[in-house]
Amino acid sequence: MTPQGVMIRNPDKLFIGGEWVAPLSGESIEVESPVTEEIVARVGAAGNADMDRAVAAARKAFDEGPWPTMPPAERGAMLMKMADVLERRVPEIAAAWCAQIGGLEQRSVMMQMGSVMGMRGIAALGESFPWTEKRKGLMVDTAVIAREPVGVVVGIAPWNAPFGIMLNKVAYSLIAGCTIVMKPSPETPLEAYIIAEAAEEAGIPAGVVNLVPADREASDHLIHSNDIDKVSFTGSSAAGMHIASVCGSKMTRATFELGGKSAAIVRDDFPIEDAANILGNTITMMSGQICAMLSRAIVTKDRHDELAEAIAKVMKGVKIGDPSDPETQLGPLAMKRQLDRVEMYIEEGRKSGADLVTGGHRPPHMNKGYYIEPTLFANVDNKSRIAQEEIFGPVLCLIPAEDEEDAIRIANESNFGLNGSVMTTDAQAAYDIARKVRTGVVGQNGMRMEFGQPFGGFKQSGIGREGGEEGLWAYLETKTILLDAEPAL
Repeated sequence: MTPQGVMIRNPDKLFIGGEWVAPLSGESIEVESPVTEEIVARVGAAGNADMDRAVAAARKAFDEGPWPTMPPAERGAMLMKMADVLERRVPEIAAAWCAQIGGLEQRSVMMQMGSVMGMRGIAALGESFPWTEKRKGLMVDTAVIAREPVGVVVGIAPWNAPFGIMLNKVAYSLIAGCTIVMKPSPETPLEAYIIAEAAEEAGIPAGVVNLVPADREASDHLIHSNDIDKVSFTGSSAAGMHIASVCGSKMTRATFELGGKSAAIVRDDFPIEDAANILGNTITMMSGQICAMLSRAIVTKDRHDELAEAIAKVMKGVKIGDPSDPETQLGPLAMKRQLDRVEMYIEEGRKSGADLVTGGHRPPHMNKGYYIEPTLFANVDNKSRIAQEEIFGPVLCLIPAEDEEDAIRIANESNFGLNGSVMTTDAQAAYDIARKVRTGVVGQNGMRMEFGQPFGGFKQSGIGREGGEEGLWAYLETKTILLDAEPAL
């Protein structure tokens, strides 16, 4: 069972060792629409034995197959073929995303196409990346530095941007020469099926790409396997810490792109109305369900009330509705438990003494679906739960500061460090402040994204980077070969 417009051939099966096979568990996963609260898809569910089968297939393909030893440029050419298949299927991928999490249809195609473009950039590394290089040694004539694939990768993607995030893991794994076991979120498994079908159509060898949708228990079994070499996880910091402890116990390589509580520092030179438009409209993107979301805004005390009033005006003008309506600006949260979570934090905000300026309720005109109004809390204490914990919904905290240095202190007073922004007309000031903020990305005047560049976080926001050449390093091992003469490479 798949949503209208999504043509997956074997939704009831798993993709293991180049074949579509029935789950040994005999179970399935049901996907609910957050718009209608009805089941829109049903796919096969992997159990522990299925996980073992997938790891064994990936292990065999890495240890015995041609993929790891194939010239990187040839791997890149095959990834380009895979990208061609995915580009043709972008409308399906867009429909799957909208059906599963209620994403806005007007933005979906562009979002998924951007992910395919990112894959092409990764594939191009087959030609441009320095896979081997010669160096002169102090004690030997020649040192050859070789970059080799890390091995069998487990790629675990979240539900908010399932296609782009999983595709990124698959593309880096494959260009590096690794094999991969895809474990999508049970809330959004459909995109990974399309990725697996594209790998099959492009001629990627059997066992190089495998697919095992699963619940938490089987997923935990997967990461405990001694036959995997690396885990690439995107998701919550709590889940990331658990996976890190498992990987650390057996020295399995791991990279993590985790949560955030990113701050936008509004300098005194930046117009209030412009800041309000950016902040009020950004928090509604993907219903606030973005790890890099600017969910804290910091402004000097004498401008605080004016900015709060301006943001509230923007939020009150946001059109909440069905994601298929081209005029809708804010769709539903992705699932019931996410709505419950956001409502819990709104109640915490009320108890904290912060001012609830606007929002905080389910829209009265939406009697079905997991909707919540865009919500602004002002005069927020940065030590409160709503300022320190990731809400993952359209809830913005406005925090007053004494001055610019105090604003930087507040921005850094967080366990997270994923993203940030400096709102100013002065690019030099933006740069200077960005160098003082302990976060992986900082954009001038908004939640800026550049997917061909390194992305990742400080502190509890993760370990490692995705994007650009830096994203490839975590899928490679560095080998030093010391020789008495120069070899042919």
